[in-house]
Amino acid sequence: MVASYGKKQCSDNLNKFKPIIFFILHLNSSIQQISASSFLIINDLATLDRPYFDDISPRNVSAVVDETAILRCRVKNKGNRTVSWMRKRDLHILTTNIYTYTGDQRFSVLHPPSSDDWDLKIDYAQTRDSGIYECQVNTEPKINLAITLEITAARAKILGSTEIHVKRDSTIALACSVNIHASSVLWYHGSAIVDFDSLRGGISLETEKTDAGTTSRLMLTRASLRDSGNYTCVPNAAVPASVRVHVLTGEQPAAMQTSVASVINASTVIIITYLIISEDLLFKISNLAQYILVHRSSR
Repeated sequence: MVASYGKKQCSDNLNKFKPIIFFILHLNSSIQQISASSFLIINDLATLDRPYFDDISPRNVSAVVDETAILRCRVKNKGNRTVSWMRKRDLHILTTNIYTYTGDQRFSVLHPPSSDDWDLKIDYAQTRDSGIYECQVNTEPKINLAITLEITAARAKILGSTEIHVKRDSTIALACSVNIHASSVLWYHGSAIVDFDSLRGGISLETEKTDAGTTSRLMLTRASLRDSGNYTCVPNAAVPASVRVHVLTGEQPAAMQTSVASVINASTVIIITYLIISEDLLFKISNLAQYILVHRSSR
């Protein structure tokens, strides 16, 4: 009886504590879920606060020799991190934040106050500056944005044929273009600069600047034989381009007439030579025939 009473008492006590035990287990499970959610939220917040690149700028940049090249880098959520620019070919750190760490004074950083922009500026760019540059942020792990720079030499281009023929007393119209905003464009006739104030007169120059570059147009009225020759368009900071002008004395330019005369002279020489050779050959054949006739008669 005593044993049965003890078991019953223990069972009653267990039943009394069951709700409390279930409550504690449920509370523990809820605490674990809250902790996990809190961790995820904190982690997400930390991720949101990490720096990142606002990648809206081109990854390939082209510029012309002696012009300014700008490589753009916009960093969001920079915080107290450091933004650096590195030249990939020699792993040289060029800048850190607004400070420059190279003896080449052409390099600098463009960073308007309170902005997210950390642009690398290269003044008087040269072909040797071509290559890959990295904008870096010293997070853990480090993040970087690679930009390829290509520096090309500006080159003038003749619009139209590079060899033209015009009639005497007509107008010579020449034009060249270059893919930069050239500060000046000079024209040379041979080795001399075309002089707009010369006694010749009738010379005009028109220079037009557009988004694509610079176009220069040279006009010479009342063309004469003296205007024949090589004309060179020389834009500032660009490779020049040339055009050859032939002024016609009649229906053909002097150069073409000289060429025809040379052909005629060469043909005359060939014909005369052929006739001389033919005459000599005929004389030899005649002598051979006479020899054969005499030889037969003697038999």
